Amino acid sequence: MIRIVVASGKGGTGKTTIATSLALAARLPTRLMDCDVEAPNAMLFLAPTLDDTKDVGILIPTFNEDRCTYCGLCAQVCEFHAIAVVGKKLLFFPELCHGCGSCGLVCPTGAITEKLDVMGGLTHGQATLTLSGTSLEFSQGTMNVGEPMAVPIIRELKKWTAYSPVDLEIRDAPPGASCPVVESIRGADYVVLVTEPTPFGLHDLKQVAQLAKELALPAGVIINRDGIGDEAVAEYCAESGLPILGRVPMERRFAEAIASGKTLVEAAPEYLPVFENILERISEQVGR
Repeated sequence: MIRIVVASGKGGTGKTTIATSLALAARLPTRLMDCDVEAPNAMLFLAPTLDDTKDVGILIPTFNEDRCTYCGLCAQVCEFHAIAVVGKKLLFFPELCHGCGSCGLVCPTGAITEKLDVMGGLTHGQATLTLSGTSLEFSQGTMNVGEPMAVPIIRELKKWTAYSPVDLEIRDAPPGASCPVVESIRGADYVVLVTEPTPFGLHDLKQVAQLAKELALPAGVIINRDGIGDEAVAEYCAESGLPILGRVPMERRFAEAIASGKTLVEAAPEYLPVFENILERISEQVGR
C-alpha cells in the first residue's frame, strides 16, 4: 500500500482541495483519511455514507487516596507535571496527562488505576465518486471541543481496524508543522506539500519541507492559487531539489465550486489527468 500525506505549513492553502482531487483521480482501491481532527472538512466534499463510529482517548490515572501514602513517586516520574503531592494532598491535572502509565507502574501501594478519558471520536464510511461511480473508503477523526491534544486521536485513526484493505491511502494532514502533523506523516511513503506563491506561503512551506526532510521522506510541491504572487516558491523548490508536481491557477470558478461543496476536479474535469499524472509520478518515485 502507498501512503501519501497532503500537508502544508499553514491553514487555508488548499490541502483538502488537493487531497480530495487525488482521491478522485486514483485508479486503485483508495482510502481518504482526514487527520485534521480539530477541523475535519473533507466529508463536506465527498458526502460519505457513515457506517461506524468509535470513541477514542487516552488512559488517565484515578487515585484511591485510602491506599495512598503520599510518597510522591507518581509526581516524580510524571514528565509532564500532571501530578503534584503537597503534604497529605494529591493534585491531578488531567489536561497535562499524556497517558503514559508511569505513575501506576511506580506506585508502591497500588493506589493508582486507569480509566479512559474520551478526547474525541472516529468515523468511517464509504463515498461514491461521481466521476467514476466507484467507491472510496473514508475515515476521519474529530476532537472534542476544549481538548488540548490531537495526537492520540490521529494515532488511533491511523490504526483503526474498521478499514478494508486498500492499495492507496491519502491522509489530509492538519496545518502547520507541529506534533499532529508529525503523527499524520509518520509511517507515510510520500509527502505532498501544498503551498501558495506568496511570502507567507514560502515561509510556511520551508517549515513543513524541513519536517519531511528530517523524517527522511520524499516530497513534492503543488502550487495552489498560482499566479497571485511571484516565483520565489519555484526558486526555492529548484534550490532545494523539491519537484513541483503541479500548479492550480487562481480562478474564480474554483472558489465558487469549492464554496458550494464541489471538488476541484468536479468543477474542472480537465484537471483530472493532472492529478492522475501526479499519482503516477509518486508511485514511480516510491517504487510501487
